[in-house]
Amino acid sequence: MASSKKHSREQKEARGRLRQYSARNLVHENTRARRKRDNLLSVGIGLVVLALVATAQIFYFTAGPGTPAPAPSFTPEPTAAAQENVGDVPNESVSEDRVWTGELTLNDVALGIELDGAAAPQAVASIVDSIANDYYVGTTCHRMVKTDNAGLIQCGSLDGTGASDPDYAYGPVENAGVGGLYPAGTIAMARTGNNAFSNGRQFFIVFDDAIIPDDTAGGYSIVGQVVSGLDALQSEIVAGGIVDDAQDGAPVTATSITGFTIQ
Repeated sequence: MASSKKHSREQKEARGRLRQYSARNLVHENTRARRKRDNLLSVGIGLVVLALVATAQIFYFTAGPGTPAPAPSFTPEPTAAAQENVGDVPNESVSEDRVWTGELTLNDVALGIELDGAAAPQAVASIVDSIANDYYVGTTCHRMVKTDNAGLIQCGSLDGTGASDPDYAYGPVENAGVGGLYPAGTIAMARTGNNAFSNGRQFFIVFDDAIIPDDTAGGYSIVGQVVSGLDALQSEIVAGGIVDDAQDGAPVTATSITGFTIQ
């Protein structure tokens, strides 16, 4: 009888342990399922939040108040392929690596000049060749600048507008003004901004010390200087002023190159 009671108690305890195990196992499975569900829900919410943030940022920077103001456009610097002469540009050896002397006449004003082929061989070769081919006589001095920082007259325009010749250009910049300074009497080549290979046949004569800041291509090629006649240029042409009393524009006294000789 005692043995039967003992056996019954053991069975009862075994069933209790089984119920406890089953209960713990159910709790464990439920916990795992809940954690998996919570993780999936968290990932889903995170993806939605990221999508909303990305959408908000795109709107802010493309259509909203964060839209950037349009940047000013600039003429790009020439690529490596564009860093070459265009047209029938003479070899720099034409400059003969020497000083050329001559006379440049604007209207009736004769200017004694010197061109330094050693300092700016390519530019001087171009001028020497252009004179030999009778390019300059009859071209105009279409532009004059007169400010507190500069006084100059630009000459050699074939059409009178100052437009560059697309079939003739060369570089690089040679013998540029140090610190942007171009003293009175300087003769330097005109070119397009930010392009070292856009020198053509146009040049400018400085009649009052000029400060001309470098651009991304550097300064302007100084080819020589006026050694006589600068006072006559001032009194006969510069004194007439600029059209519409502007600081930069066509000279009131219509001016052209009537003579250009060198030796």
